[in-house]
Amino acid sequence: MTTPSKDSFGARATLKVGDASYEVFRLDAVEGAERLPYSLKILLENLLRTEDGANITAEHVRALASWDPTAAPSTEIQFTPGRVVMQDFTGVPCVVDLATMREAVTQLGGDPDKVNPLAPAELVIDHSVIADIFGRPDAFERNVDLEYERNKERYQFLRWGQSAFDEFKVVPPGTGIVHQVNIEHLARVVMVRNGQAYPDTLVGTDSHTTMVNGLGVLGWGVGGIEAEAAMLGQPVSMLIPRVVGFKLHGELPAGATATDLVLTITEMLRKQGVVGKFVEFYGSGVTAVPLANRATIGNMSPEFGSTAAIFPIDAETIEYLRFTGRSAEQVALVEAYAKEQGLWHDPSIEPVFSETLELDLATVVPSIAGPKRPQDRIELSAARESFRAALGSYTTDVATSAVDEAGQESFPASDAPAVSSGNGSGAPVEQHSAARGAQGRASKPTKVTLDGVEFELDHGAVAIAAITSCTNTSNPSVMIGAALLAKKAVERGLSRKPWVKTTLAPGSKVVMDYYDRAGLTPYLDKLGFNLVGYGCTTCIGNSGPLQDEISAGVQSADLAVVSVLSGNRNFEGRINPDIKMNYLASPPLVVAYALAGSMDIDITTEPLGTGSDGEPVFLDDIWPSPQEVADVIASALSAESFASSYADVFAGDERWQSLPTPTGNVFEWDPKSTYVRKPPYFDGMEMTPAPVTDIRGARVLALLGDSVTTDHISPAGAIKQDTPAGKYLTEHGVERKDFNSYGSRRGNHEVMIRGTFANIRLRNLLLAGENDGQGVQGGYTRDFTRGGEQAFIYDAAQNYAAEQTPLVVLAGKEYGSGSSRDWAAKGTSLLGVRVVIAESFERIHRSNLIGMGVLPLQFPEGETAESLGLDGTELFLVTGVTALNEGKTPSTVRVSAARDGSSTTVDFDAVVRIDTPGEADYYRNGGIMQYVLRKMVTS
Repeated sequence: MTTPSKDSFGARATLKVGDASYEVFRLDAVEGAERLPYSLKILLENLLRTEDGANITAEHVRALASWDPTAAPSTEIQFTPGRVVMQDFTGVPCVVDLATMREAVTQLGGDPDKVNPLAPAELVIDHSVIADIFGRPDAFERNVDLEYERNKERYQFLRWGQSAFDEFKVVPPGTGIVHQVNIEHLARVVMVRNGQAYPDTLVGTDSHTTMVNGLGVLGWGVGGIEAEAAMLGQPVSMLIPRVVGFKLHGELPAGATATDLVLTITEMLRKQGVVGKFVEFYGSGVTAVPLANRATIGNMSPEFGSTAAIFPIDAETIEYLRFTGRSAEQVALVEAYAKEQGLWHDPSIEPVFSETLELDLATVVPSIAGPKRPQDRIELSAARESFRAALGSYTTDVATSAVDEAGQESFPASDAPAVSSGNGSGAPVEQHSAARGAQGRASKPTKVTLDGVEFELDHGAVAIAAITSCTNTSNPSVMIGAALLAKKAVERGLSRKPWVKTTLAPGSKVVMDYYDRAGLTPYLDKLGFNLVGYGCTTCIGNSGPLQDEISAGVQSADLAVVSVLSGNRNFEGRINPDIKMNYLASPPLVVAYALAGSMDIDITTEPLGTGSDGEPVFLDDIWPSPQEVADVIASALSAESFASSYADVFAGDERWQSLPTPTGNVFEWDPKSTYVRKPPYFDGMEMTPAPVTDIRGARVLALLGDSVTTDHISPAGAIKQDTPAGKYLTEHGVERKDFNSYGSRRGNHEVMIRGTFANIRLRNLLLAGENDGQGVQGGYTRDFTRGGEQAFIYDAAQNYAAEQTPLVVLAGKEYGSGSSRDWAAKGTSLLGVRVVIAESFERIHRSNLIGMGVLPLQFPEGETAESLGLDGTELFLVTGVTALNEGKTPSTVRVSAARDGSSTTVDFDAVVRIDTPGEADYYRNGGIMQYVLRKMVTS
């Protein structure tokens, strides 16, 4: 039950739509509301409806209505999201924590049934399918079977949660990706609950929750620990943000896709600097942006760093809701409510914004992004040169070719051109090559035989081409474009190169429905793009292994091979352990690169291959026209597709329904489980929190550079056998083939602690003497309990814990960027890290650290670990933290770092990044879960 609003502004009113009446809170009751941007109007309604006179007061409402767009954020408000959405990687630990809280509440004398979602919570199982099997008709069925074999324990646990908790629903495996399911089915746009109608708002346990912003729904990604608090009725504490207006005009030109548009916007907004801000799209061009493109843009909000990236409601929103099978009553309510509340987009009205920028859609050109960050956009015509320029960072080889005076490529005597013409036995072999002897670039042609075909792999070979991710598979224009390009390629006699692993993993069943209706599925199948699953797959690191022969060739020659994927994430070490360079591209370009087989080719001017008529085939020859795409969409997509795909979305297939499910309101933990274990967060917890203390004698666990992502801190992908996590699983009787991924084992804290800072691409500069000063790659550190010798980070942390030595992490800019991964903070905390000192933090990870009782500090402006002369061998003292015990949050604390045996110290005032009073409460309680638990017991 919600507490009735105090309604200080007399905003409560009735809205009639057809035969129905709803209680609403009118925005025009508050002076100044009409001038606010769309996103802040939604927050204003939220405050009006939840005003309780304590956490949310009339002053908060006035502060928001009188918002100063030019001011730095300083006013804290409490946002109460209408619902919570989760995926299974982050959702399993959420349910584990809720189950653990039920026990902890009981032990503290409270009622376990109070631990129950108070807001609708929906979990979509989409992160667990791995593209093990590909390029064959039974790939989907076999991958789903493997998924159930690996994840049976987790799925049984989620089924228990579905029955044990009210307001908690699970969308079973093999259905779709959470964000695509959200926009196509779960999103209400206007919610109805307890007789009230109000804007649909949410938080989600995945960064790309912002995809729903394309529908005009305000929501963003938070860590799992914040999501748990939201489920349990805790508002999200936030500062009234700055809002960046992004004006759109014109229309996309032929040949440019939604992916090209979003990569352009990502690059622009990264340069603008929008971390922690809302972005809102407006202007005449908004009406020319189809809903699917809006969702694609919203989806990429974490990649440009904003909290949200929202489009207002307009006729396009209404048409999309109708088209995706929402009820006529719901569609009518959304339109009536938006118009009544001033939430309907009027291109002639420009709201007030903190800052603005604009884009003429006609200037967008075909693009990709890579090799390691989504914001690093490359015009397609410059892709080869960009690849060659980046290659030196990924290989120690020297260039093996030069250009002679006539301008012809010549090769050293020891290196043949990279096209194989024989196998030494006199038998003919396939003349395929992933190498191109090239001016000024490293080359290491390596012979590989696969299925009786011999070819040469070289740096730049496309080892994975994946049509994947909610970002683009939700968008019919690019998906139909990819299928039409495949059709034209097959008709010309082209095929994928044999070393390319090709996968198709749509975000919902609707995609395969319209492919089948349009008769396009056989052409994708012919190129190896068979359906592998409905899930995240490649984007999240579930690309599955490369073929053994390809993997062996890549590893033996230490080749820098690439992936090309239609996703939103291409961070180092994320996609596949064998692949060093990763590029984001539209689905049609994914198909094109599978045909070309190499990033070391200019696909805008060079042929993708030779057709069955012996003639070269160029990209322009097979690129579908906008009219061709539009014709297929008109004939193959229908509201019936959506209605049938989502008719019984929570029921699941026979596999799901036949799972044995535990019962009871308290979970019975299996001590033998390697997937689901009771975590230690509440062990020894008392009703009164212990006072906050200064941090003394702390050692540096990791000294890290810039742009360390949550993937670096807590990888989601494969578990290596020789790591602490691999050894733990082996010791518990798990065979290597059943290791699964870190993401799938997030319900087991023992695996996740051992996986913290275990990414194969992490560089800990504490070991900077190695590898030309770049540090050793992987989860290693220096263990000063053992004389500074190299050790696994987990093992060193255990040794420090035995000596009761607190730990510090030092880092550069944008620490914790990327996914809203709560285990990056949970693992950090459980390793014994008390403080992280960075040059800057990404929003969600900073918040998550506080939520786990870890203190985030920033170096003084302009200073770095390097400029201060810190090399990580020092002992650290942090003083001034105890001011928090008096209810004050200090703006800075004093940090002193002393080297062993030295009387001199490095002293500086670090900025305390506890940004709101709510965060200070969490930190004082040792974390957000402890805070919520104590409130539950006393309420």
